[in-house]
Amino acid sequence: NAFYGASRLAEIRIPSEVTSIGNSAFAACEMLSEINIPDTVTSIGWHAFEDCTSLTDVTIPDGVTEIGWNVFTNCTSLRNVIIPDSVTRIGRNAFENCTSLTNVTIPNSVVKIDSDAFNNCEALESITIENPECEIYDSAITIPNSTVIYGYDDSTAQDYALAHGNEFVSLGKYPKESDNG
Repeated sequence: NAFYGASRLAEIRIPSEVTSIGNSAFAACEMLSEINIPDTVTSIGWHAFEDCTSLTDVTIPDGVTEIGWNVFTNCTSLRNVIIPDSVTRIGRNAFENCTSLTNVTIPNSVVKIDSDAFNNCEALESITIENPECEIYDSAITIPNSTVIYGYDDSTAQDYALAHGNEFVSLGKYPKESDNG
């Protein structure tokens, strides 16, 4: 809760000595529109940026392994988020009510997308899920049914799309490493 509710805080430059952003550290900083998270950060706590309604773009540093519960919930101006290959899990309600988010790529490293991760992301046109075996919580509100899901043939992304009425666009057959042995 270090800066919780600092309603006039508009920009943050986190020093490279910081390795962790705690739970609710910047939650309810309504004017926060820009944040530079250094590559030294490997942990972002639950609710860290919840209700930062002016935040527009986020690059999650390489080294962060989980986007925890409610990290960006109600970030209604968030348009772009870059998720690195280090992330293995997208937590419950991580991007809930991010009503300006339009496209997201979930890297191959992500093995689980928890419940309601993209609930009520009204503008989310497409989501690309690169891991064909990514576990996606089986609920119609984990990913809005108006969102086009891109994924590989016979993947969990395809299964989710079929089960919940999402349009599915195939990326083809998953490229397997060739056996040169």
